[in-house]
Amino acid sequence: MRVLGLSCSPRRQGNTDLLLNELLGGAEDQGAVTERLDACDLHIAPCRGCGVCGRTGRCAIKDEMHQVYDRINTAHVIVLASPVYFYNVTAQCKILIDRCQALWSRKYVLKEKTTEKQGFFLSVGATRGKKMFDCAALTVRYFFDAISATYSGHLFFREIDEKGAIRNHPTALKEAYGAGMNLAANPTQKNT
Repeated sequence: MRVLGLSCSPRRQGNTDLLLNELLGGAEDQGAVTERLDACDLHIAPCRGCGVCGRTGRCAIKDEMHQVYDRINTAHVIVLASPVYFYNVTAQCKILIDRCQALWSRKYVLKEKTTEKQGFFLSVGATRGKKMFDCAALTVRYFFDAISATYSGHLFFREIDEKGAIRNHPTALKEAYGAGMNLAANPTQKNT
């Protein structure tokens, strides 16, 4: 069982990172092999909309996104972790998602066989807006569909702003750890 954590927060060791670390720890304790990629550390250019991937199934841009494709393709569970910025995922996350057009093209244009996996979304936002996570969740659902991952659940936490504030939440870190254990033990089960 391989669990890939995609960290898309520009703030190192911030609230989203702390949640992702707990989730991956829970998965490891359940016997999974985990890996974490930090979008902020990767040199990934934005999608050019060139259409090459629609013909070849491969992205024409030669950068570190190709290692992300490899990790996505070999994982059983993908955990996307992004705070909410202006009611959506971060810019770093959106670049990564947009570059998965190549994987979408393989699946839907070229009709290549894909291996199903599970997808889980972790997110934190500073305000208490009732619809704060709606746009980000929709974006992530379509991302998961493009990479052949079933959206199996999420954890969302409102009113968390200051770096490290998630530690003061009464259940957040425990919930993330438990989600990791559940994903590793039951990768085909909904974990919402």
